[in-house]
Amino acid sequence: MVESTVRPVDELQPESSAADRRVVMADVARLAGVSHMTVSRVLNDSTAVSPTTRARVRAAMTTLGYRPNTAARALATGRTGQLGVVSVNTTLFGPASMLVAIERAARDAGYAVSIASLREPDRRSLAEAFDHLTSQSVEGIIAITPRAAIADALKHAPGGVPLVAVEGGEGPMPTVAVDQYLGAVRATRHLISLGHRRIAHIAGPDDWHEAGERERGWRDTLVAAGLEPSAPLRGDWSPRAGYEAGLRLAERREHTAVFVANDQMAIGVLRAFAEAGIEVPGDVSVVGFDDIPEAAYFAPPLTTLRQDFGEVGRRSLALLVEQVEGAPRSDKRLVIPPDLVLRDSTAAPASDRH
Repeated sequence: MVESTVRPVDELQPESSAADRRVVMADVARLAGVSHMTVSRVLNDSTAVSPTTRARVRAAMTTLGYRPNTAARALATGRTGQLGVVSVNTTLFGPASMLVAIERAARDAGYAVSIASLREPDRRSLAEAFDHLTSQSVEGIIAITPRAAIADALKHAPGGVPLVAVEGGEGPMPTVAVDQYLGAVRATRHLISLGHRRIAHIAGPDDWHEAGERERGWRDTLVAAGLEPSAPLRGDWSPRAGYEAGLRLAERREHTAVFVANDQMAIGVLRAFAEAGIEVPGDVSVVGFDDIPEAAYFAPPLTTLRQDFGEVGRRSLALLVEQVEGAPRSDKRLVIPPDLVLRDSTAAPASDRH
């Protein structure tokens, strides 16, 4: 390792000549007080550089506004530092948050990210997305696959590209997912523990992985407790769908609690119940799923399940980097447990409080 005399980082000052032209590696080396080879090693993440020297080189890059020549670096190392993400074209909280978390984890690890949004949830659109990303020389791809059709199409993805599925992967590929089933179990058990025996469910679309797992967790937990599940109502994740389902439940007046498959539909349920004169949680308890930022400010604040999207992003990136660095594609599946967030929308049934 070649290192010359060092100076405190806060004493680093760029020379005026570097400011008048494109900054090159030699400028960084001169300012950091190291050799050209040491700067190259830092850029290539070599372990042959001490943490102190690495920090000085990085500080010099920042001071000078140095941007590496990525094309030259790719030729020298065979690595582009570019990852691809395939996502559904949606603004729904779950998939959108997943995308942000994956992108942040990748950038924190020093990778640039290219994103391809699927026009339709089918095999052709997925193939087009893969072609687009591979044409940009991505080193690997993370595919967010919340819908069954996308997960099925992913089984036909080319085998030569490192790949990780998030949420609904099937077949020989690593997958990272929030444990949707466990979240539904925790929500339903919470309501049962309060004394509720007639617990309705407003499910999401039947072609979404999350919707199916949340419905299954609700149903299995009721059956395990000796309770009879009623037919679930189904919505499209929107507040309007929740509102319409809430009106139907208000007409029937058969349940003392409702587990809603996402917080957006829960907004609609609360509105419908308020219009029908049903108090929450005085008459009916409500549990959502997602813990969107607004959930704490609903009237009343919503009891819900929080998904750790940040952890999903970090885990999926780690599995992808393993493949990029030479590990074979596996069928490993990692699940992240969601947390039950207790607020004011759940309580014991009215009959148990008298």
